[in-house]
Amino acid sequence: MPQMIFVNLPVRDVARATAFYEAVGASKNPNFSNDDASCMVFSDVIHVMLLSHAFFSTFTTKAIPDARETCQVLICISQESREAVDAMVARAEAAGGRADPGPKQDYGFMYGRSFEDLDGHVWEISWMDPVAAQKGPEAHAAANA
Repeated sequence: MPQMIFVNLPVRDVARATAFYEAVGASKNPNFSNDDASCMVFSDVIHVMLLSHAFFSTFTTKAIPDARETCQVLICISQESREAVDAMVARAEAAGGRADPGPKQDYGFMYGRSFEDLDGHVWEISWMDPVAAQKGPEAHAAANA
């Protein structure tokens, strides 16, 4: 079994957050979802657990910060092209998220944008040229000189 990542996010409204993430492109795994949690699948190895504040609180004694006011993490997920980056941000905005809370990034070999979900969690969406991803940005520059 491959190593997997589960990002756990506290959300105010599980059903509403689930609909948002479905609109962005994730699919809900009903086997690990209920009224307090939704398991949203981005790929075979990337899952996002949307947890009600009450359920999230059973995993930590720390306060749940308001992600609209504070930022503790930036979650980044890659896409296969610049166009796919733009499309994912557009879907997020159409579903009620906020597009581009941070500046767009365009370095030629790497392109990125971001969105905030309904609870203010920031997602960076990025594309990197396959040559640069494998050999570094200098290799991309040399190949495109």
